[in-house]
Amino acid sequence: MEGGKRIVKHILLAKFKDEITEDQIDKLIKGYANLINLIEPMKAFQCGKDVSIENLHQGFTHVFESTFESTQGIAEYISHPAHVEFANLFLASLDKVIVIDYKPTLIHS
Repeated sequence: MEGGKRIVKHILLAKFKDEITEDQIDKLIKGYANLINLIEPMKAFQCGKDVSIENLHQGFTHVFESTFESTQGIAEYISHPAHVEFANLFLASLDKVIVIDYKPTLIHS
């Protein structure tokens, strides 16, 4: 396993409410992506829509991945006023959500 400084990933899986339009989803995604410009501990942001053919998504359609340098950075992000304001809007448009924070481990075989 790889040592040294370890980043932390913040993964959010989302199922939007049926009444939320694609245009509204696009605006929410842009708002989420803009947090990287407002919250210093947030180092990277990626997102995508489920394309799996396995049909195991359990209704979750979108994945949002943010990168931080530490769990303290995630704590700062979560309490940041820009995140709090956005989260209130974003979470109100979701039917289901899962959030997982983890430290990626590269395993050499």
